[in-house]
Amino acid sequence: MDEAVERRRFLGLTAAAALGLTATVSGCGSLGGGSGDVTLRLVAAEYDLTGGDSTKKYWTALAAAFEAKHPKVKIEVQVESWDDVDRKVAEMVKAGKAPDIAQIGAYADYASAGHLYSADELLSIPVQANFLAPLVAAGETKRTQYGMPFVASTRPLFYNKALFEKAGAEPPTTWDELAEAAGKLKEKGVRTPFALPLGPEEAQAEAMMWLLAGGGGWTDATDHYAVDSDANVRTFEWLRTNLVGKGLTGPVAPGKLNRKAAFAAFANGEVGMLNGHPSLLKEAAKKGVQVGQVPLPGADGSSRTSMGVADWIMGFKQNGHRKEIGDFLNFVFSDENVLKFAGDNDLLPVTVSASTRMETDPAHANLRVFLKVLPDAQLPPVGKTSWAKVSENVKQNIGRAVMPNGRPAEVLGSIGRAATAAEAAE
Repeated sequence: MDEAVERRRFLGLTAAAALGLTATVSGCGSLGGGSGDVTLRLVAAEYDLTGGDSTKKYWTALAAAFEAKHPKVKIEVQVESWDDVDRKVAEMVKAGKAPDIAQIGAYADYASAGHLYSADELLSIPVQANFLAPLVAAGETKRTQYGMPFVASTRPLFYNKALFEKAGAEPPTTWDELAEAAGKLKEKGVRTPFALPLGPEEAQAEAMMWLLAGGGGWTDATDHYAVDSDANVRTFEWLRTNLVGKGLTGPVAPGKLNRKAAFAAFANGEVGMLNGHPSLLKEAAKKGVQVGQVPLPGADGSSRTSMGVADWIMGFKQNGHRKEIGDFLNFVFSDENVLKFAGDNDLLPVTVSASTRMETDPAHANLRVFLKVLPDAQLPPVGKTSWAKVSENVKQNIGRAVMPNGRPAEVLGSIGRAATAAEAAE
């Protein structure tokens, strides 16, 4: 992060301490705008894993609380499934009917096209400075923050304690130990010793965890794509030879296994290990599965860099409601509201102050291993406008690299060449 951003964060955090990080819901810190009644349209993603409406209830209650303090502003809430929300927002924008606020999975395309307000234009200094550093960096396009992180997660290794005990396996700290534990699980009849979901649902994230553990990543130190680096090729050669090739990843080919199915199988007690997500803890506990957690193993020890993931919220310029959008987002990022949503959904808060509070709360002890690594986590290159296209290419093709007869160098090389071309076209 550059010196200017670091200085902004220092000044903001100092101000935040003095102000108690109070959200600017009474007009303090608001930016510009006119008078009169305004209706803000909010489109948000559905996080309820049980098929309920807890996300809609959260936003409805939040909107009502905001409206009580801002009687001239109304919030119109629309919640869509993750399968549909990004597409629907894109359709709205294309039709010239952009929402005022969208809480979705990506922001860079809209920022590059000039559709979004920057965070500086919307948020008070204490609120903007309170975001965790890696999330600020990931929310920037061309050194300006447009994407405001809404919730985050990190991914340790989950293992089924009962299956491990039965197999006499130890929680792994290296790839060799992971393969050894998976072999013991297989000998005891576990159908999927290690679930490796490289199917099209979220292959780009699963793959990135392995790349980081192997000393690589999607980009290099200069933030250019390095998909087919030597480290990345070695990582996928190891996966192909030592996990998939030895029948340790279960009956479904990794390229056809989606995260949702892998998580469901783990919660049902059918999987020995996988790279986990905070929301899976609650589902596994409901079915009586005792989950162990350790840092992701690396080639020679625990991975030096953990992967972080964030979902984003953004303000669209089209309707010109900058002041009202800013007031509402300052309210959204109060500690109470951030902790309410993150806690209810077993996800991680995106602000320094809310993370500190969660870390010391016994009710969220199961999330501490995730919280510990988030401040230093590396996120996918979501600030690149090319990332959406590159990510889709990864989703569709990366599974071929670990097929028993797969050629990782060829698969990664093809994805890498397309990524470099997409980056050059930005």
